[in-house]
Amino acid sequence: MSSGVKHDGTKPRVGAMMADFAGALTAVAAVWTHGSAKYEDGGWRTVEGKLERYTDAMFRHLLSELAGEADDPGSTLPHAAHTAWNALCRLQIILDARRE
Repeated sequence: MSSGVKHDGTKPRVGAMMADFAGALTAVAAVWTHGSAKYEDGGWRTVEGKLERYTDAMFRHLLSELAGEADDPGSTLPHAAHTAWNALCRLQIILDARRE
C-alpha cells in the first residue's frame, strides 16, 4: 500500500496556532463566557452599530491597561483578554460583511 497525499501545505495551521496561544485563547474564552452569561450567546452579532461599538470597547480596554490597570474591575479578567475579544469581534464583523 502506498502512502496517501494530502495537499494542505498552504492551509492555515490552526492546531499549531492554538498550541502556541493556548493561554491567550483560554483567557479570551473566559471573556466570552463572562459576556455570554451576562448577556446571551452570540448576542454581540446583533448589537446596533457593532463595528464602531466593539472598536470603542477594544480601545477602552487597551487604554485602561496602558494606564496601569491590569484587570477589568467588572469581570476581574485581564484587560488584554477583553481587548483581544473585541478585536476578534471586529474581525468577524468585517469578514461577515465581505461575504454579504
